[in-house]
Amino acid sequence: MKHPLTEYIGREFMSLTEMLGAATLMFKSVIFWLFRSRFEWRETIKQSVTLGVDSLTVTALTSFFTGMVLSLQTGQSSKNLFNEPLYVGTMVAFSMLKELGPVLTSVVVAGRAGAVVTAEIGTMKVTEQIDALYTLGTNPTRYLLVPRYIAFMITLPLLTVFADFLGIMGGCLVAVVKLGVPASVYMGDIYTYLEITDFMHGFLKTFFFAFMIATVSCYKGLNTKGGAEGVGKATTEAVVASMVLVMVLDYFISAMLVAVGI
Repeated sequence: MKHPLTEYIGREFMSLTEMLGAATLMFKSVIFWLFRSRFEWRETIKQSVTLGVDSLTVTALTSFFTGMVLSLQTGQSSKNLFNEPLYVGTMVAFSMLKELGPVLTSVVVAGRAGAVVTAEIGTMKVTEQIDALYTLGTNPTRYLLVPRYIAFMITLPLLTVFADFLGIMGGCLVAVVKLGVPASVYMGDIYTYLEITDFMHGFLKTFFFAFMIATVSCYKGLNTKGGAEGVGKATTEAVVASMVLVMVLDYFISAMLVAVGI
C-alpha cells in the first residue's frame, strides 16, 4: 500500500530532477550559442542597462544604510565591552566586502532584475512570441537568453563593488557623527587590516550568484504557462527561488573559497 507522504516526496523529487535536467539543457544551449553565433551587443547593452543601471538606486540605499547600521551596532557593542568604539572600520569593511555586500546586492538584483527577466520572457512565452522567433528563423536562446546571461555576469559584480564602497562610506558617516571616531582612524583600520583576498572573497561569489539568478529567471520565464496569471506565478517563484539559492550557495561557495585560501 502506498503512503501519501512517500508519494508526495517522490513526486517532488521527480519534479526537481526534471527541472534540474531542463535547466542544464537550457544552459548547454546558452553556451553553444554564445560561441557559435553573432554577438547581440545592442541587446546585451540594453539588458545591462535594464538589469544594472535601473537597480542602482535600490542597491545604493540598501548598502548605505546597512553600513550605517553595522557601524552603529559595532561601535555600541565595543563601547559596552571596552568603553571605546574600537575597530569599527575593520568590522564594517570585512562584513560588507566578504558577505553583506555580495549577498544583499544579489538579493536586490534577484528581486528586481530577476523578476523583470522572468516577466519579460514569460509574457513572450504565453503570447507565443517565442514561437514567432522560431518561425522567423531566429533562435530564442541566442536572441533572448545569451544577452541576459552576459548582462547578469557583468552588472552584478559591478553593483557589488558599488555597494561595498557605499556601505563603507555609510559606516564612516555614523562612526564620525554618532560615535566620535575620526575618519582617519576609521579608514586607517581598514587600510591596516584589510587584504585583497578579503575583497576577492566576496567579489568572486557574485559571478556564481549572477549565473544562478540568470538561470532561474530564464528557466522560469521559458516554462511559463497559463496566461497573465501564469506570468505572475512564474515571476514569484523565480524571485523566491533565487533569494533562497543565494543564501544556500553563499555558504558552500564561502567554504570552498576559504578552503583554497581566499
